[in-house]
Amino acid sequence: MRKSRKTKGILALAALCLLFLAGCHGKREQTAFAVPESFDTSRDYEITFWAKNDTNINQTEIYKQAIADFQELYPNITVNLRLYTDYGDIYNDVITNISTGTTPNVCITYPDHIATYMTGDNVVVPLDGLFTDEKYGLGGSEILFDAPTQEEIVPKFLEECSIEGHYYAVPYMRSTEACYINKTYVEQLGYTLPETLTWDFVWEVSEAAAEKNPDGTFKLNGGDVLIPFIYKSTDNMMIQMLKQKGAGYSTQTGEVQIFNDTTKEILYTIADHTASGAFSTFKISGYPANFLNAGQCVFAIDSTAGATWMGSDAPLVDIAEESIVDFDIEVMEIPQFDPEHPQMISQGPSICIFNKEDPQEVLASWLFTQYLLSNQVQIAYSETEGYVPVTTKAQNSEEYQDYLSRAGEDNDTHYEVKIKAAEILLNHMDDTFTTPVFNGSTSLRDAAGQLIEEVTKSTRRKETVDEAYMENLYGEMQALYRLNEYGGPAGGEVDLGPLPVTAKVLLGALAAAWVLILLYLFLQRLRERRGRGGQ
Repeated sequence: MRKSRKTKGILALAALCLLFLAGCHGKREQTAFAVPESFDTSRDYEITFWAKNDTNINQTEIYKQAIADFQELYPNITVNLRLYTDYGDIYNDVITNISTGTTPNVCITYPDHIATYMTGDNVVVPLDGLFTDEKYGLGGSEILFDAPTQEEIVPKFLEECSIEGHYYAVPYMRSTEACYINKTYVEQLGYTLPETLTWDFVWEVSEAAAEKNPDGTFKLNGGDVLIPFIYKSTDNMMIQMLKQKGAGYSTQTGEVQIFNDTTKEILYTIADHTASGAFSTFKISGYPANFLNAGQCVFAIDSTAGATWMGSDAPLVDIAEESIVDFDIEVMEIPQFDPEHPQMISQGPSICIFNKEDPQEVLASWLFTQYLLSNQVQIAYSETEGYVPVTTKAQNSEEYQDYLSRAGEDNDTHYEVKIKAAEILLNHMDDTFTTPVFNGSTSLRDAAGQLIEEVTKSTRRKETVDEAYMENLYGEMQALYRLNEYGGPAGGEVDLGPLPVTAKVLLGALAAAWVLILLYLFLQRLRERRGRGGQ
């Protein structure tokens, strides 16, 4: 009897461990950060800053200058810069470094990614207390530079950094998407650009542009290559089309709603225009700007931050100079289903701070983060591409307004296409939206784009895209990205991303415990049998 109770106790303890582990994966509880009473300037601090830039050397120089200027103000803080060319690489490295406790101090990233970082305990610093601290908060009394107040950060941009009711980041730069148009080709086809682009207009012109001569060359450019409409970020394409149609994508709590009938309608439309040769994507065909600049594209949709690559006179190009054709370029908002109520995505990098054992080190990281929001950095960085500063303090400054007013003055700093792209966001701030952020929202975004990519690839391969194909595609995307059952609000599970290292360790320990328990029970049973045999 005593042995039976002992065995049950062991099993109950193991079950309790299993219950505890079941709640570990996806846990986001982060302890509030206690702001030190004062910043200890008698000590030296070394912090790491992970940032992203493309091949734009100007951005690198701005980071370096910001660090140098900040270190003049705070000579006891050394900032080590590590540059990446892709946000996905930053995300992967952070995930890896969480498991080894070697995360950077400050990181430029996306809120979707931060939600996954938060699956570990106290990995990301909640910023609520730092925002409002009288001395070191936003615009605090002890800050040694002209930092913005919380009220001076554009509310729509700051909202995106709120996860489960707490701020875990500050916005760094913001952009939206724009349609870069070969206006010369549009007019050559007999069309006039409307005041607001519609999907019907873009599809109609793209179909007309896809017509060929008897010898197989294209009527529009006389060449062998022409892709009338190329979309760079197909995840944004799907998300925005669903938003414009009022269809489901996901709820704020992470319920996946993308696998619906409206999504199918969108995919069928894309398949039709792919079959005619009117549409393709960046992943399949290549960078939209390269086709646009070579006279091989009519509509190229990319971020406003990519404006410096667009146009005959673009300061940044990835094709040979002799391949560039001369054309009139127009920059417009993305196509709409309802021009009277436009909807476009607000996107762009944010900055988060990672927790460290030393609160003073975290405070040093926060001081540098605030410096990245100062006018000096915000305006300088926004001028490198079609980004918009995230503070009204910078947007309304005399320096930034002067920059906007000089559009077209040169093809470098004041490149007209770049400034027009930035003004799309500035003039349509109230028409922008952001997607819900939760642990798994990165996977959902990836799935949104992959739906379009798969349909486009299948159509190009002459595969049949019908109802059976769609059902199979939905199933594959759910399995690949570990999403919930489709069909609206019934599904509530979300992809929780990679397991935190603590959960992996505990799961391994639990497995070992069960082995020992089973071995113990086996030996107990063996002893009992031997005891009975000896009686």
